[in-house]
Amino acid sequence: MKNLSYSVLTLSLLAAFSTQAQEVPIGEKIERVVVTGSRIIESIDEVPASITIVNRQDILDQMKINTELQNILATKVPGMSPSTGTSSNSSQTLRGRSALVMIDGVPQSTPLRNGALGIRTLDASTIERIEVIKGATSIFGNGAAGGVINYITKKAGKDKANVEFGLSSKVSLVQPDDSTGYRVDLAVDGQLDAFSYVFSVSKEETGVQRDAQGDIIGLKYGLTDNTTQNVFTKLGYQLDDDKSVQLTYNYYDAQTDPNYVDVVSSINSGEKTYAVPVVDGQKPKGEPQGPKDNYNLMLKYIDEEVFANTQLVLDGYKQNIENIFFFSTSLANPAQGLDGGQSLIKSEKTGLRAVFNTSLEFDGADTTLIYGSDLLNDITSQPMVDGRLWVPEMDMNNVAFFLQTKTIVADDWVVKVGARHESIDVAVDDYDTLRLCKSADVCSVPMSVKGGEFDYKATTYNFGLRHIGNELFSPFFNYSQGADISDLGRLLRTATVNDINLIHSEASIIDNYEIGASSQLDDLMLTFAAYRSTSELGTTNKYDAATGIYLPVRAPQKIWGWEISADYIVNEHLNVAAAYSYNEGKDTGNDVYLGQKQISAPTFTTTVNYAPTDASKVTLSYFHVGDRNRFEQVDGNWVGDQGPIKSYNVINLSGQYQLDNAIKLYAGIENLLNKEYFTARSQGYSYAGYNTMALGSSLKVGFTAKF
Repeated sequence: MKNLSYSVLTLSLLAAFSTQAQEVPIGEKIERVVVTGSRIIESIDEVPASITIVNRQDILDQMKINTELQNILATKVPGMSPSTGTSSNSSQTLRGRSALVMIDGVPQSTPLRNGALGIRTLDASTIERIEVIKGATSIFGNGAAGGVINYITKKAGKDKANVEFGLSSKVSLVQPDDSTGYRVDLAVDGQLDAFSYVFSVSKEETGVQRDAQGDIIGLKYGLTDNTTQNVFTKLGYQLDDDKSVQLTYNYYDAQTDPNYVDVVSSINSGEKTYAVPVVDGQKPKGEPQGPKDNYNLMLKYIDEEVFANTQLVLDGYKQNIENIFFFSTSLANPAQGLDGGQSLIKSEKTGLRAVFNTSLEFDGADTTLIYGSDLLNDITSQPMVDGRLWVPEMDMNNVAFFLQTKTIVADDWVVKVGARHESIDVAVDDYDTLRLCKSADVCSVPMSVKGGEFDYKATTYNFGLRHIGNELFSPFFNYSQGADISDLGRLLRTATVNDINLIHSEASIIDNYEIGASSQLDDLMLTFAAYRSTSELGTTNKYDAATGIYLPVRAPQKIWGWEISADYIVNEHLNVAAAYSYNEGKDTGNDVYLGQKQISAPTFTTTVNYAPTDASKVTLSYFHVGDRNRFEQVDGNWVGDQGPIKSYNVINLSGQYQLDNAIKLYAGIENLLNKEYFTARSQGYSYAGYNTMALGSSLKVGFTAKF
């Protein structure tokens, strides 16, 4: 195997590190609480739905290998599609549908023009835990067709000052030239009487990303020469025993600016896409791609007793997003002297949320009422860097009211019933669609479109039931609806009519059914869930051979699947976790399978944590992606997202060593066996430039120091 000696060398290094202290002892059970499912703090064992918590320890372990949130979620969340290996989360769905990404409950996704860049919104080091609620939910609004991914940020420690400094470097073990990157981060938190604070800053530069053959991985959504910067602060003040305020600010920038160009291919040519250095005196076309100067500002007020037995939580927030895509020749217009173009998604959100939590008791049944309102203004567009307008500005005002009840009956049953009413209006000015050319003779036909307003109103419901009387077997049933108008911008930019009122833009109502169970057998935790999700309108695309453009297709969909996971504490030194996920989907109107952009191949993951002493830890993880081949070629070629997925396996290894109470050393190898493989998206997408090989064997070493 190519450069196997590097892996042998690093295995020896990790063996030496196998006396490292871990943040949470293996035999110690982690607190199982969740806030996302019902907007209140509750035990995950009382939630009648599938929820995965990626705790702080999981995040730290994964960061020894790869700090990208796409990788962490794909590895730790059953039902999440495999990582794309790039900055994009296109095709990385949650149970076959898009998920709403949030930071502390504040939406980060841009569902009005879903560019599939929402998962990378902050640095993983700022996250205390990740809560993932699966399936359409009426608790949250637009964009949550597949569920919710909520990043819960770090909270202040109880000491006056906790300081942690980290430094690491990562390099390709296949071809080290120009591949060395580095990461540095600093975090400070603490409490001073009624005042609490968290501050962290991080910077990471990746260097050249090389595949298992030593070639530079293609640049489309690539991570070569990527610089990520994150500044996060959270300030809190306890006004009295019941009242507190909290101010949070997060700045995130992740720009990729390589001095290389792609040698473009596709799955139909049988060759991979890879990058080579630019010719001397030339420079790559376009501006750096990725999130640019994105920020969130959030102000929270909590009154634990605003009136009898009632808590009030008020959240006000403001957000600015600017995500820049790669330069594409598909955005050319020779008549204007343009051989391509580069677009960006701009989104400005301002919102206010009020949540009341009232506790009641009726004849021995404890009842909680969660009710309130969400107000949101979202202004989103997709202009071109060169000044053209691809998707016009969409000015959305969303007012929603919700009520959720939670009742515990006879200490054995949890019953949840809820409803949410959405009122959404989106204003669009007059605009012209772009003339885009696949070649000098193959172009789309521009349209002058009269603006106006889209009005959507929908009431969605949810019902859940869970038995909690016996931890050996705790079954649940869940039915929940979601209202979704995701990617209205894609409909606008490909309009073939002269009035937006003629555009087929109805909201999609998703009905989600789920049954499952969990079992706690001493030190073994088992969970199982099966689900079915239907909608009268989907958001798939169809290739138009006449123009080379992919047009939206609104057709009914059915998605189904199942998941099973196990977590076993063998003893105080050894823990083993495993999970298997399967999902499938069809366009039921035409009785055809959904493409790889939505439906993932089956996945299986296993993680083994071994701590030979109180000061040691080694983690071995195995990730398997199965086969999925549902489509036939068209005129000898794969079309759209219908390429066949062939199975692959990836093994990662990490270890750490505690020198003393302050210093910790660690090392990790991504793709330990230097497996040559294309990611699931690279295999499924027939689009030119997407068929890149995954990262080859890479070594990361670093240390952290606490003061």
